Formats: sequence, C-alpha cells, structure tokens
Amino acid sequence: MNITAVAKRAGVSTATVSRVMNGTANVSPDTAERVREAVEALNFYPDVNARALGSGRSGLYGLIISDITNPYFPELVKAFEDIAVEHGQDVLIANTDYDPKRMEMCVIRMLQRRVDGVAIMTSEMEDRLIRTLGQRQIPTIFMDTAAGGRGASTVNVDYTGGITEAMQYLFRLGHKEIAFISGPLTLSSARARTEAFQAALREHGVKMRPGWLQEGDHRVEGGYHAMKRILESGNRPTAVLGSNDLTAIGAMGAIHEKGLDIPGDISVVGFDDIELSGYTLPALTTLHVPRRELASTAFRALFRGREAAPAKARRRREHVITTKLVVRGSTGPAPAERNAAAIAER
Repeated sequence: MNITAVAKRAGVSTATVSRVMNGTANVSPDTAERVREAVEALNFYPDVNARALGSGRSGLYGLIISDITNPYFPELVKAFEDIAVEHGQDVLIANTDYDPKRMEMCVIRMLQRRVDGVAIMTSEMEDRLIRTLGQRQIPTIFMDTAAGGRGASTVNVDYTGGITEAMQYLFRLGHKEIAFISGPLTLSSARARTEAFQAALREHGVKMRPGWLQEGDHRVEGGYHAMKRILESGNRPTAVLGSNDLTAIGAMGAIHEKGLDIPGDISVVGFDDIELSGYTLPALTTLHVPRRELASTAFRALFRGREAAPAKARRRREHVITTKLVVRGSTGPAPAERNAAAIAER
C-alpha cells in the first residue's frame, strides 16, 4: 500500500496526504479527517526514515532528564510525550542519573538520531555540550539553568518564590525553629532553594541552629539520613523543609522512627507535589510544580524553534513556571511551649 492509494481513497492529492501526515501545513479539518480515515482503512504506515530524508526533519524530539526513579520525572515525561503525540511527533528519552559522562552519551544519542529539538530537563550541563548543540543548529531548551546559546531558550521553576511561600506559611503557624534539607549543592536548582531558605530566615531575624542545614541527594535515603543528623544535632526543630518531596518523605521516615509525631512534634514540607505526596501518612504539605505546564512550555518552544531554521533567526526566550503551596496534614502550629522557650533564649 502506498501514498497514492491513500490519496485516491480520500479524494485528495498525494501532496495533501503528505502534509497531513507530516503536519507541515494547514489543512482543513474535514480534509484531514478524510485522510486519517483513509490511512486507517488501508493500514498505511509511512516510512519515517524516508519522510525524514524528504523533509529534513525526523519528527523526533529529545528529552533528557536527571533521575527516572524520581516520580517527578516520569510525570514530566508523560506530560511531554502526551503533547508531542498531539502534534504527531515522537520522543527520545534519556536519563543522566546526575552523571556528566552519561549526559555526554545522551547528547551524542540525540545527535545521532537527528532530533528536531532537545529539552534538557536537568539543571547542569557542560558548556562544551551546549556549544555542540548550538553549532548543529538544534533548537534547545534548558530547565533550571541560565545556560544557553544560539537558539536556546530556558524554562525555570520559581524555586525562590516557592521556598519563600513555604517559609511564610511556617512563620504564620508560629514556627521559628526550622531546619532545611537541600539537594546536591553542585546543582544550581538546589543552591537556589537553599539560598531562598536562608534569605527567609534573615528577613525574619531568625538564626539557624548548628546542624540544621543538611545536604541530601534528592532521594528518599538522602532525606532520611539528613533528618537523622538533624535530630542528633542536640536541638530538635519544630519544622523541616525538604528540597523536594522524596527528601521530605525520607525525613518523615526518620521522624517516625524516632517516635515523634508529624505534625505535633515536627511539621514537614516538601517541594514538587508528586502524586505519592498525597498518600503519605500524614499527607505531605508541598509546593506544587505544574508538570503539564512545564512540559508544554518546553515542547512548544522547541516546536516553534524548528520553524525558525537559521539559529541566528531564533529568539532566545526565558519562561518562568510558578509554584503553589498545597497544604495537607504534615504541617500544623508550632508546639507553643517549645516556641516560647526558643524565643526566650534569643
């Protein structure tokens, strides 16, 4: 079966069939529907490699993520892929596991497959690899980094705004004794969250006790061990803020293991609002990051970028994704007697 048979059945030209299949031009909804019905009836599946040679486009977009085991990223991947499918495009997914060598291998895979654009959904990337993508004139969008180059855009989560909102909420609940578990401080996104936490303390004239700022690894185990170190520091906070939800969930495990109550003894706040966070005991208060909006912003920036063929013609755009506090059962008022004692000490 070939494209001519599809065109004959749909009553259109082969060029129109090609435009519908490739999504390269506007076709009326009625015509597009006739073509799709003909394609389905004749069980016609075009050779995508031949299509790529003819159009100069692969119909394939790259998505590079940091950690496929973190539920945040599969939710992001699903949203990105859903939007790509809506536009008749395919997605090549690669996972770096925060490893620079794997990152380089991921970029090589993208180049070998001649992707039409790459979304770098991890916050660190070597300048050399950024330049390579720019030289190949591949539309690129980066998440949580100021990196870029010709034709590269950025989409950044407003971590500062999110952490600030969470801290203001804890202060309103009467918390002054607040600890923080960061992500790996080699990541710019983790540093942004840590700096926002420290700035909120300074703004309220609160001094953090020694040992209450611990570095985690954005995974459950890292949050668990960081919380144990906080609890062994000699002073117990009334609240702890995790750099992401997995960190906060790990911290909850350490708190429960110590026989303490959440939120009666210690309130816990996360960041991301992964699906699991609504089912912990108690359910986790967290900052919601809209993955659908994040994925849509990234894909549409790439999809527009491929139309502005020369890299010099592409405008670099910066997109900001705002977060929203989701209050659940893991937070409550600071224990009155402990808070009063802490104020008296200062």
